[in-house]
Formats: sequence, C-alpha cells, structure tokens
Amino acid sequence: MKFKIDKLLSAFGNKSAIESNYADSFTKNIINSINDEPYAISKENVMYAAVKELGGFFYFKTIIVGSFKIKTMKGATLLVSGNDIEQELKTDMDEFQSDYSNVSNCFITRIDFQIEEKEATILEAKNIKILTLKAKKHIIIFEMSH
Repeated sequence: MKFKIDKLLSAFGNKSAIESNYADSFTKNIINSINDEPYAISKENVMYAAVKELGGFFYFKTIIVGSFKIKTMKGATLLVSGNDIEQELKTDMDEFQSDYSNVSNCFITRIDFQIEEKEATILEAKNIKILTLKAKKHIIIFEMSH
C-alpha cells in the first residue's frame, strides 16, 4: 500500500515520495536483471551471497549490485544479526573496489569474508534478520530476502 501512495505522491511532485519510488524501482530493476535469488536487499543495493569452501578454508562470498561504490585498502566488516545471532565477519583481503557496469547502469562489488566452518551453518540459517556492511564511511543495512 505504501508503494502505491508513494507513486501517487510522486506524481504530484512530493520530493521524498519521488526518491522513495525511485529507490524501490531501482532495487526492483536490479533484482529483475539477475537470474539468481538475492540473499539480502537494502534500499539501493542487492546482495547475492553463498558460503564456499576452498582447500579447507570457508568463505562467505558476496556480490553487491547497485549504487554502492567504493575503493578501499582498509577492508570491511559485515555484522550478521538475528534471532540469537550476533556475529561480525571481516574481509579476507583489505583491498577491493567496485566496478561500473554499462549493461546494468550500476556498480558491482565483490567482497569475500573468511569464516570458520561453524559460521557457515549460521549464514545459511533462516533466522538471520539483518546484515550491516561497514566499509570506509559507508554503512549499508541489508534485510534478508527470505
């Protein structure tokens, strides 16, 4: 219902409704342009993620598609929050950057977080509510898409 009201208000020039309507449309277009199911969604970004194992080491591999643009050598953290869960993950490499995509007209950022084997089951659980990405001055709050 809120989406319809925002659409109506934006038609009459309400600035906050226009911005809200744009953000909703922007996020929806990102999701529709990729065939995989999103792991989590923020206002202007979509996170695709999976737990991977390589040579006995476990990683939480994420790809963030949207307006998030960064180039850093200081790494990032991902706070996983939910029912009885509060876990902070750190990037496995401190240096990463976003790449611009002409095709989708947005940025693509790949960030890998090294995790322990026991954390792999936490990240696949349905009781995660929010993921908070902190990198440089950016703080992006993702809500789970399930």
